[in-house]
Amino acid sequence: MAENGFDYSPLMQQELVETTELPRLKKPDWLRVKLPTGENYQKVRGLVDKYKLHTICESGNCPNMGECWGAGTATFMILGNICTRSCGFCAVATGRPLPADPNEPMRVAESVKLMGVKHCVITSVDRDELKDGGSIIWAETIKAIRLLSPETTIETLIPDFKGERENIQRLIDVMPEIVSHNMETVRRLTRQVRIQAKYDRSLEVLKFLGEGGCRTKSGIMVGLGEKQEEVLETLDDLRHAGVEIITIGQYLQPTKKHLPVAEFVHPDTFAFYKQAALEKGFRYVESGPLVRSSYHAEKHL
Repeated sequence: MAENGFDYSPLMQQELVETTELPRLKKPDWLRVKLPTGENYQKVRGLVDKYKLHTICESGNCPNMGECWGAGTATFMILGNICTRSCGFCAVATGRPLPADPNEPMRVAESVKLMGVKHCVITSVDRDELKDGGSIIWAETIKAIRLLSPETTIETLIPDFKGERENIQRLIDVMPEIVSHNMETVRRLTRQVRIQAKYDRSLEVLKFLGEGGCRTKSGIMVGLGEKQEEVLETLDDLRHAGVEIITIGQYLQPTKKHLPVAEFVHPDTFAFYKQAALEKGFRYVESGPLVRSSYHAEKHL
């Protein structure tokens, strides 16, 4: 029995062990990251340090932090930093989370106002142990940001809430400008990459959000061993679910305990995926080795 109460079969445990024993690939030149610079970046950097503000940009060591902060975009993680799931790609700690903090929404809103964020991205860990999945804190956070920073636009990168429509409806009711839920990978690799998630359940969540009037977005990683035709199939599935915005980026192994990189996908392939996605009807596509879920998020509006 896993620490978070989920039971993994011996076969699944064997799969995880086998994949993490593969040799690590050397990063290619196109994955080099420029050092963050710029006046606005320095301003935000100073505020974050002075007031000890928390952003996933910093804690996740995002390669695009300088560019996003310079454009007035920042990503905040709510509901703690301990997740009830143990995905093979994610470095967030798994275990028993602390109780949800009812004061968190206003603290996040105050940080957004202090930093002068123009476009705010909110994400969270999975809180499967909570009956509401954390959706009440989600809704209250959006309300608080709009109260203190009414000009700030909001994107929410949400978990699947186990497909519980009552919890998803809380996001629809407050209607952020964009609601994102990441598919992360192709159908065949979902069981390995997102151990407690379900491919079709994620599609159903996105479809429900779209039918509720939300502008929906999703993201996938490549370099996990998927085939090109599987990526194209996933793009088709997301479009059929009504998704308008898609991000495609290179998977990078956070630690030796996580899934290894099977391939560093060439920029030409990312260009091919972008063109394919546009031809399938996506309204906005970000596709490149260093693309992450919130990359150029302010432009997706």
